[in-house]
Amino acid sequence: MAKRLYVGNLKYTVTSEQLEELFAQFGSVSSAEVLIDRDTGRSRGFGFVEMSNDDQAHAAIETLDGRDHDGRRLTVNEAKPRTRGGNGSGGGYRRGGYDRDF
Repeated sequence: MAKRLYVGNLKYTVTSEQLEELFAQFGSVSSAEVLIDRDTGRSRGFGFVEMSNDDQAHAAIETLDGRDHDGRRLTVNEAKPRTRGGNGSGGGYRRGGYDRDF
């Protein structure tokens, strides 16, 4: 069964291809993607890797989590499923903290 991994604290110059190469040493990589900010076109500093084998994914986590890569300490763990809903506002008041009728 495929395992999706979160990879955080990437250097902003790391490409999806480089991310795939980094994880390929542990086994078959189904996909690797560094997320790009749509406004700036720049890396967001994290990405996702999907590996086709659970054992290989666990080996990658054990080896790469906390390891230095290009001067940055990587965070590698199993990706959590996306949750639906929410607009990122944190659920509080969005207009300066005041409760107004508009």
